Amino acid sequence: MATIVPFKGIRPAADKVHLVASRTVDNYSRADLNDKLRGNPYTFLHVIHPDLSDGQRTKPGSPERLRKVKAQYRQFHKEGIFVRDPGTCYYIYRQQKQGNTYTGIIGCSSIDDYFNGTIKIHEQTLSEREKKLKDYLEICDFNAEPVLFCYPDDAAIDKLTAQVTARRPEYDFTTTDRVRHTLWVVSDEKEVGLILERFGKLPAVYIADGHHRSASSALLGKSRREKNPGFTGKEPWNYYLGIFFPETQLKIYDFNRVVNELNGLSDDQFLEKVGDKFTIENKGETTVCPQKLHEFGMYLSGNWYLLTPKKGVVNSNDPAGSLDASILTQHILSPVLDIHDLRTDKRVGFVSGIKGLGELKNQVDNWNFSVGFALYPVSMQQLKHIADTNSIMPPKTTYVEPKMRSGLVIYSLED
Repeated sequence: MATIVPFKGIRPAADKVHLVASRTVDNYSRADLNDKLRGNPYTFLHVIHPDLSDGQRTKPGSPERLRKVKAQYRQFHKEGIFVRDPGTCYYIYRQQKQGNTYTGIIGCSSIDDYFNGTIKIHEQTLSEREKKLKDYLEICDFNAEPVLFCYPDDAAIDKLTAQVTARRPEYDFTTTDRVRHTLWVVSDEKEVGLILERFGKLPAVYIADGHHRSASSALLGKSRREKNPGFTGKEPWNYYLGIFFPETQLKIYDFNRVVNELNGLSDDQFLEKVGDKFTIENKGETTVCPQKLHEFGMYLSGNWYLLTPKKGVVNSNDPAGSLDASILTQHILSPVLDIHDLRTDKRVGFVSGIKGLGELKNQVDNWNFSVGFALYPVSMQQLKHIADTNSIMPPKTTYVEPKMRSGLVIYSLED
């Protein structure tokens, strides 16, 4: 059963929260990042990018940089930008974006659940990235961005969530990307106990986004346990920050592919090879948005095509192999375009479904891409089936919303 515990969160002062919480640093261009850092003294980006404060450049990921991150984090505490809740709490977070509403509970997951399989995974992690994030945690000692988990809808949790969210929130602000963020603090002992009890009845929780953050937290905890054989299991580093959504609260978008050349083939030669495994319908300028599983849209030289796998192409007994992302790789990207590793091959790019197929078309028409492929979104049932069968999805198969802000609620790995 799942262990998801309350904690003493570290959060921005209420009058500054809209200035502190930031998008993940990868979402900023260099110019945007510099503008944010120079124009906002409270942004959490100053913690992640501390070099601007003293003008001394350090190598990203180096011990010198990480020590400066921790120092800047402590400076935010000293200045009262961050405050710590006096008692253990859960936090209910709501995000409203583009007509969608997502409501989840922020708590801390046990690394033992990661080790024993209560936390279900569907993505293969890279050991190099795991170690990089573990080194970050080793020095900085805090989680600033929660892992996204989902769980089967629970009526008792839903009822309590509705009761809490009917109250006045602790935070309620809208960011410049027109996303509304609302947060309630759950500190009442009875309510905290009910959430802990209900979470404790869940047989499993599923990682929706944040596999590397989970793996690195488990790696850190394992390392510290080895160094502290008398550990009790209650030390802060035995847990890590998560936000837990009922599975119906998350939205999984398609994750589409663009490729920058046809492996030396002409359009006709390429279409002929694709036709070995797929029926092809030319739809001209009419955008092909897949309407069901195993339908593919393809955009090539100004024309849209509907691709449907021929009989025998899809092995429905293979949970991972029958994913549309796998079918595309196995029967087009790999044999026709000579793209075998989507993690490292620079010829392939990815376009999240939240940007729409117009962005895929734009990248083929105006960027250095030759062909685009539109996929049908993975369902929550598929994601869970992959995880339950210990299978692994191909890279960039799902694009999950909501995306969390960093620095909204922080978990300290120190006492």
